[in-house]
Amino acid sequence: MKVGLIVGSLRKESYNRKVAEAVKELFPANVEAEFIDITNLPLYNTDLEGENGTPEYGRVREEVRKYDGYIFFTPEYNRSLAPALKNLIDVVSVDPNGNAWAKKPAAVFSATMGPTGAMASNLALRQAFVYVDLIPMQQPEVYLSTIQDSFDEEGNMTDRTRNFLAKAVDAFVKHAELVSRQEN
Repeated sequence: MKVGLIVGSLRKESYNRKVAEAVKELFPANVEAEFIDITNLPLYNTDLEGENGTPEYGRVREEVRKYDGYIFFTPEYNRSLAPALKNLIDVVSVDPNGNAWAKKPAAVFSATMGPTGAMASNLALRQAFVYVDLIPMQQPEVYLSTIQDSFDEEGNMTDRTRNFLAKAVDAFVKHAELVSRQEN
């Protein structure tokens, strides 16, 4: 199984990136987890489609197709999801070769420095999954509040947070296996 890790914060030192990097190390040996880079993906615009369009759309669409499932990592911007994630969902869903998201498992892990764990962005992203036919993991829900407290002075994740994320990764792998069996 190959899992694509998609970080909605484009900032190199974002807490969501740090969470994603920790999560990458928690997968079992039989699961390959890699980052899907969306840093330079232009905003969706039909003028950028076609043979004279941006090669970035084709690159990211091809990249997304390589994976069997996805974990999205999102901060919260003004009570909604990271715009980079919504843009990625839109670009991939209108691929001339078909919607690469359809019938694939997904999860949302959200983190914020505030007290809500980026719940609003997590739920908004899950809502976007409905139309593009991604199949979200229902439990556990992953809302990481005051994320700065989940790292020690050296930048290492606390055992408490790592243990919680390990359980969430295990649940996602089971979810992805179940979705895969149902689709085959």
